[in-house]
Amino acid sequence: MVEAAIVDLDGTVYHGDEPLSGASEGIDALRAAGASLLFFSNNPIYDGEDYVERLRGMGLDVRHGEAVSSADVTREYLVERHADDELFLVGTDALGDMLRTAGVALTDEPESADVLLASWTPEFGYDDLVDALRVADGHGTVLLGTDPDRTFPGSEGKPIPGSGAVINAVAGVLEREPDRVLGKPSEEALAAALERLDVPAEDVLVVGDRLDTDIAMGERAGMETAVVLTGVTNRADVEASDVSPDHVLDSLADVGRLIN
Repeated sequence: MVEAAIVDLDGTVYHGDEPLSGASEGIDALRAAGASLLFFSNNPIYDGEDYVERLRGMGLDVRHGEAVSSADVTREYLVERHADDELFLVGTDALGDMLRTAGVALTDEPESADVLLASWTPEFGYDDLVDALRVADGHGTVLLGTDPDRTFPGSEGKPIPGSGAVINAVAGVLEREPDRVLGKPSEEALAAALERLDVPAEDVLVVGDRLDTDIAMGERAGMETAVVLTGVTNRADVEASDVSPDHVLDSLADVGRLIN
């Protein structure tokens, strides 16, 4: 029985600033079935309440408290695990503001940082790699990433580089793997979702366009999973993947047939 649904955003509900055809109908079908909803984006530009406002601005029936992002997961992880550490951010000013508001100590001096956080930023460049090397000159520096998405759908649905591309570049120049990457499908992301839904994992449906994040998280947790073909995944990808969704949907509009 589906008591709740975790619904991805980019490539599942919208592309850019435009809702995908059938997204509203899919959301309405989940509500009509009595499912609790949590919209979960790996995009770290906004936090959950920002996403609520963005979705409501698209005319979608989304309510306060029904969204979370990798920015939220990262913020909560840092507050819990690195409250007394200084952090150097390779990422957007918006993400930096979210972290400062939560009490995370950010520094502009790479050599003084205890933690290096890599995330998506359209301004990523050579100077960021230099700064990352300066951070790594310290002893015991922790390397974190907000989310593993190498690409995400742009305004026309075509892929553009995401946080994963930045994290991989930083990890490459440091010649090490990140200590944690905090968005879907991480344990931290799963815990954040289940805490907000307060529903057993086996009663949750995950709907998303990424096999390696959305569907992998659901599969590991014993959730029912459905991949949509409106984002980065096509049927050939599904057939070739080690991650096996329970359902393949043309779009979110078809989700009603899974719960009715």
